[in-house]
Amino acid sequence: MKQLLRPVLGGLLALAIFLAPERAEAADFRLTLGGDYQIDAGAFFHLTGSVDFIFVGPLSIGTRFGALLTTSPNSLGVPLDLSLRFNPRRTPLYVEVLGGPWIFFEGDVFRAHAAFGFGYQGRSVSFGLEVGYLQPRPHIGLRLGWRF
Repeated sequence: MKQLLRPVLGGLLALAIFLAPERAEAADFRLTLGGDYQIDAGAFFHLTGSVDFIFVGPLSIGTRFGALLTTSPNSLGVPLDLSLRFNPRRTPLYVEVLGGPWIFFEGDVFRAHAAFGFGYQGRSVSFGLEVGYLQPRPHIGLRLGWRF
């Protein structure tokens, strides 16, 4: 057993060094304004904060949370999502997958949310499009964000 343990530990150490992030920063914080249209249900607007942790190279994993206002019917809510974000090197583009429960203070309290987003990520400003599903209907929206 000891003979097998050393090569396995050596391989895991080599893999950890190979997959270590190039950037020294531990996390990114983004503040994002979003406006969406939910099919047959009206518009909703949200202000969210996102914390992304570098996972492997250009891939990061994080959370998104904030405040939400719906227009039909007028209601408030809290969007909560986990995100997986891919920023290819040497390009200002991003692709992300989001999902989680959204909490509403009227009607169905918990609603499932899943979305796919893509767009432009500059040094401090991002602009993108998100297409997704917020129970019980699909939605499409625009995002404008600032990275701190």
